[in-house]
Amino acid sequence: MPDRTLRVVIVDDELLARQRIEDLLAKEPNVEIAGIARDGNEAVDVIRKLRPDLVFLDVQMPGRTGVEVAEMLGADAMPATIFTTAYEHFALKAFDVAAIDYLVKPFDDERFTQALARARKTIATQPAPKSEYLERIPVESRGQIRVVPVALIDYITASGPYAELHIGDRTFAIREKMQTLEEKLDPAVFFRIHRSAIVRLDRIDTLLHAAGGDYAVRLKDGTELSVSRSRREELEERVGLERG
Repeated sequence: MPDRTLRVVIVDDELLARQRIEDLLAKEPNVEIAGIARDGNEAVDVIRKLRPDLVFLDVQMPGRTGVEVAEMLGADAMPATIFTTAYEHFALKAFDVAAIDYLVKPFDDERFTQALARARKTIATQPAPKSEYLERIPVESRGQIRVVPVALIDYITASGPYAELHIGDRTFAIREKMQTLEEKLDPAVFFRIHRSAIVRLDRIDTLLHAAGGDYAVRLKDGTELSVSRSRREELEERVGLERG
């Protein structure tokens, strides 16, 4: 049975350290970088929001240390964790908060691969958590109710009191607020790019910077949707564009 795709969050205050882990993960099959955090405070928020399978967590960071992040979230909410540190004496404390492994910087490719393999093995023995988010949406059409799997939705747009679910070349209208849908959809999969649009992140093909400072995304089917300026930076992070 093939490994399930691991959703990973990288937490480190150093850009080069984050990029090093990203580069190594890019060589691995069945890995998705779900998010990035640059300090301990941001790490708590990102882990709570995205609920990844695995976290690469730096020990020494501004705001909170990696150990403090793990202690604040608690054992029940903390994903599988590989600590990264420049100081080997932090290792014992890392295992006190249930780390799977730790990497002492600078670590080589082989040591990284060993730690990731250990994490995969541990995670594989754990049952997949039941999703708290919508998996199906009932749609009424011509007096009939049909159930639309959320996994098929490419994007959602607002249309007056309705939200329109776009699946391929088909559109389904439901009477639901965008804010409510945003809260009910998995934030690791969907992202609200504008007050009137939510997109499935893996459907994004290109980020566009139009004249006049406006922003948009082009989806893989060619659809273009506006991006709010206030959401642009987070969107870039979510689709893996690192800002230096």
